[in-house]
Amino acid sequence: MKFCRLRIGLLVILLLVSVRVQAATEIQFWHSMDGALGEALQQLTDAFNAAQSDYKVVPVYKGSYDEAVGAVRAAFLEGKSPHIVQIYDLGTANLIASKQIIKPVHEVLKETGVHIPSDAYAPAAWSYYADSKGRLMGLPFNVSTPVLFYNRDLLKRAGVEPDSPITTWYDLQKVLLAVRQSGAAPCGLTTTMPSWVLLENTLVWHSQEFATRNNGFDGTDARLTFNTRLAIRHISLLSSWIKSTLFTYAGRREEGQALFVRGDCAFLTASSAAYADIRKSAGFDFGVLPMPYYDDINNAPYNTAVGGAGIWVMAGKKPAEYKGVAKFLAYLAKPETQAAWHQQTGYLPLSRAAYELTKKSGFYDEHPGTEIAVQTVTHASRPTAHSRGIRLGNYALIRAIIEEELEAVWASVKSPKAALDTAVQRGNEVLRRFERGANF
Repeated sequence: MKFCRLRIGLLVILLLVSVRVQAATEIQFWHSMDGALGEALQQLTDAFNAAQSDYKVVPVYKGSYDEAVGAVRAAFLEGKSPHIVQIYDLGTANLIASKQIIKPVHEVLKETGVHIPSDAYAPAAWSYYADSKGRLMGLPFNVSTPVLFYNRDLLKRAGVEPDSPITTWYDLQKVLLAVRQSGAAPCGLTTTMPSWVLLENTLVWHSQEFATRNNGFDGTDARLTFNTRLAIRHISLLSSWIKSTLFTYAGRREEGQALFVRGDCAFLTASSAAYADIRKSAGFDFGVLPMPYYDDINNAPYNTAVGGAGIWVMAGKKPAEYKGVAKFLAYLAKPETQAAWHQQTGYLPLSRAAYELTKKSGFYDEHPGTEIAVQTVTHASRPTAHSRGIRLGNYALIRAIIEEELEAVWASVKSPKAALDTAVQRGNEVLRRFERGANF
């Protein structure tokens, strides 16, 4: 009889566990983070899942940002889209225009009764993912900005004081010359994502127009205008650096980061989010500086450009599933979550509260340089119409055109002016197609 009661008791426990497991509503989260960032994302979702038992967020890596966009398109056509997906900033305008694919975040929050306060995000981050009425369409997530990384050990070998001030591009040029003349490294400067880091950010940093209609925020009929005197001047300087071996072009994506981590280059311009992988992989002491600027342009610098990605909710899901999505989004918006994410990855804390939590913890004192990205994004007390950022339709295609034209400059096939003029002309053709039929 005692054995029978024991068997019945075990059976009841198993049934209860089974019910609990079945009660957890699964939320599919497609993303594009691998390496150290992928590990950080897994820890973030694990913490949410452990804090409650009603929902289980399942992160699924879908390759690069471009590959993830393709996967979402295919899944939507097949009726198999995930609940939420991480889409890079280049897809923002297209997603806002594609209401049949997404369910706006503000609708999800309203229908589920879940609240995210407006001060959970900095105004610049909130407005980038909002519609013309200021309502959130997507949720800011992994937001970053360009910074200048430097190899402290390499600079010492070159006889350069690692903490010498570098504020302008001409300050950097002097140090690059010293590095190359010393023979301490075969490469002075390299970069990742040249269009974003070296062209787009330069115009935003100096509050110069990139496109009409306030850089695309005010309508789909924007036109590119970035073939300006500043852009030509800057690309001409970089072109001269390539010819004199001060600057090494490694590729359109993160190839330059590999050169820097290997110790081949003294400097790297890249996303602040590269901090996590550099910290994990570099076998040398490194530092972080703000992006250089031109001090002869009135009131410069303003604020650096933001990039990264947001989280978008897919259409066609069940109310119970949207409830779980809303709970997860609210969890991501909490200052404590943002602070932990910022400290682990190098992505920006998106609210003042998250920043203050990080500062109070002593993190910035223990990790010098990690505050730089926050300071440069908020350098201007209020972003201008041209330092707010860039939001254009089919932006991924436009950026590919810019990269192609810049490569012609790096290879001395085209002059900077000719390349930028051509990029504007070709990019405007892309914008006209988007204007005629905006879609994801």
